[in-house]
Parts: sequence; C-alpha cells; structure tokens
Amino acid sequence: MTPRVGEPAPDFDTRSDDGRPLRLSDLRGRWVVLYFYPRASTPGCSLEAQRFEAALPEFERLNAAVIGVSTDTEARQAKFRDSCGLTFPMLPDGDRAVAKAYGVMGGLGGLLGMAARQTFLVDPQGNVAWHWSNVNPATHAADVLRWLRQSA
Repeated sequence: MTPRVGEPAPDFDTRSDDGRPLRLSDLRGRWVVLYFYPRASTPGCSLEAQRFEAALPEFERLNAAVIGVSTDTEARQAKFRDSCGLTFPMLPDGDRAVAKAYGVMGGLGGLLGMAARQTFLVDPQGNVAWHWSNVNPATHAADVLRWLRQSA
C-alpha cells in the first residue's frame, strides 16, 4: 500500500550499490528525495538520474538527500552509477522489499518485476511530505527542487 502524505515513510535498512549501509531513519533531520525508477541504464532513467546529479548541490543546500531505487542488481546499479557519473546513493532492491513498502510495484512494470517511476519526498521528521506518481524524467529533478524551495 502506498504511504500517504502526512503518514510515516516506511523505514528500510539496506545497502547501497557500493556496499554502504543505508537506513532511512538515519537521515532524520534532513529532507529525503526517494525516487524509484524502472531500469538502470535505460534512456529515461539515465536522463532522470543525471538531472538529479546536476542539481545535487542545490538539494544539499536545501538539506535534502537524494536516493535512487530500482529493482536492479548491485552490479547493474554500480554500472549505472559509473556510466552516469552519479555520486548519490543508489539502492539495488532485488528482493523488492523497499518498492513493495512504498507501493510502487503495480501495473505492467510490477508484472515484469520493475518499480514504477514515482518519487516520495520525506520530511525531516520521517513523514511523507509529497508523492509524485506521474514523473517526467526530463523535468522531475526541477519539479522536486521547486517543491522543496517552497516548503523548506
């Protein structure tokens, strides 16, 4: 079930593609942009990731962490990170635990084992502040920044 705005964001305790432990609860006190994408290294996913990377200094200025999540393997995520020059955490969610907790495994993508392209903004207290269920990879990072500037 998809968490609603105002509800606690589902916590997770996992590792990023480079092996670093990552728990959502460890990021309390910061905004967290948790963006799900279907498949690493595809054109739309690459464009979206590169736009988040280009805007990362502004996200950091606004006290926001960016985390990308897909159901890809660690190896595929690591290759994606290298090919796109990404510096923010990428979560390989092969068991789909994080995607299921956020309710993003529906539709045709879910049947194919892929997360839908959706984003959750988690506030510094750990609650869902906003949910984007329709995402344009070309403009999404700017959309999230615009929302954060108005709210932070």
